[in-house]
Amino acid sequence: MTSLKILVVDDDPVTRTLLTKRLIGEEYAVDVAEDGLVAIEKIAQQYYDVVLTDLMMPGGVDGIGVLEEAKRVNIKTEVVLITAHASVDNAIEAMKKGAVDYLQKPINFDELLLRLDKIRNLKMLIKNANDLREAMDVTEKNSAETIQDLEIKVAEMNARLTAIQATLLQTEMAPEARIQMALEGLKD
Repeated sequence: MTSLKILVVDDDPVTRTLLTKRLIGEEYAVDVAEDGLVAIEKIAQQYYDVVLTDLMMPGGVDGIGVLEEAKRVNIKTEVVLITAHASVDNAIEAMKKGAVDYLQKPINFDELLLRLDKIRNLKMLIKNANDLREAMDVTEKNSAETIQDLEIKVAEMNARLTAIQATLLQTEMAPEARIQMALEGLKD
């Protein structure tokens, strides 16, 4: 994962354009929505790594509504709320509902890019951990199968050795015949 797929949600066209141009310039894949309703439609249609959404928007769905829907559709989607009306209560509510971060307008692009890098790095770590877990599961399964195969072979060899020992201990047969039968038992 070298880039993140980002949905920018803001009713202000200037903010949308600035965010889009800056993020595309940083080689992020960017999609836009002009309000919460459009954002919800887009979130339902495809996966976004990150949703950057304005907190206060007209149209019946605000940033918290976008956050809730993004998390409902895919818990792996990270949501960063952006607002000109920052308050501790808003930030706490957003974090309780699953927002990964909270930024104030005017947006400090260096701060935003740093936070996006952290999100990308965290997603990479999670992906690497999942890949390692899958590799460990495969290794464990293969090891279990190998051990089972070895146990079967050991049991078969023990049975053959027991049969050879019984043959060699038969006193009613001539020693040469016992040895010949024991050698035949070793050939399999």
